[in-house]
Amino acid sequence: MAGAVDLSALKERAEAQRAAAQRPTRPAEGGQPAAPHGGAAVVDITEETFETEVLERSTRQLVVVDLWAEWCQPCKQLSPVLERMAASSGGRWVLAKVDVDANPRIAQAFRAQSIPMVVAIAAGQPVSAFNGVRSEQEIAAWLDDILTQVGDALTGAAGAEAEATDPRMEAAEDKLNAGDFDGALADYRAIAAAEPHNIEAASAARNLEFVLRAQAHDPSIVDNAAPGDVDAQLAAADVLLLAQQPEAAFDRIIDVVRRTAGDDRTRARTRLLELFELFDPAEPFVVAARRKLASALY
Repeated sequence: MAGAVDLSALKERAEAQRAAAQRPTRPAEGGQPAAPHGGAAVVDITEETFETEVLERSTRQLVVVDLWAEWCQPCKQLSPVLERMAASSGGRWVLAKVDVDANPRIAQAFRAQSIPMVVAIAAGQPVSAFNGVRSEQEIAAWLDDILTQVGDALTGAAGAEAEATDPRMEAAEDKLNAGDFDGALADYRAIAAAEPHNIEAASAARNLEFVLRAQAHDPSIVDNAAPGDVDAQLAAADVLLLAQQPEAAFDRIIDVVRRTAGDDRTRARTRLLELFELFDPAEPFVVAARRKLASALY
């Protein structure tokens, strides 16, 4: 998946962890914790249970996250297939179902631009994903490929070797989870500066820079920004992008490029190119925006 770490999701996870620590665990009927580990093959996930039932569980078992919504017709085709496959997998993997309408922060963490979206999680990190409906045979092949790569490590089979970790990246993530966002950003920037080819550190820094900048804006600027106010339009684009509306965000900036000249046009174009870096360049909305930008410039 593009972007090894989704920093907005990590920030939200830290906030959720602090809030969860103040709440008692609510037992299910019979006094037992809901959705016990190693139990059901299909688990409904909420923002409160995501840390435990997806990230922690994925250190022992492959977790396949199904992002769906009631209004999504393709989801109604795909979800039953996934549920049936999970039930017959013999515990090789578990299906974690997420209603994106009820849990928008999870969808944001995965940068879900469309649903259905299916993400495989191993050792706390996304390892592969796909969008749209696929046949059972295609999904089975996809899962087999993932399990071939990570299955031994998750089941603790002999011969599995733990992937080497960078203590500097771990320290930065610890700061992020502790709420020290400025410290985490400084660490990511320092790693990226020392190692220009460290894609993970550079991506982490870009993501965190964007999140902190976008969250500093008043959301009302989307409706109140004057067409000729370049700063306000760029801020509105940030807010839209943070709200998972990349097409609208990009169109805002492209409109500024069309309306302006000189330094203002250069500034708007530069900002748009920076935002493109937050996504896989093959994403359809990025490809479309690049074409619109080229048309606006020439």
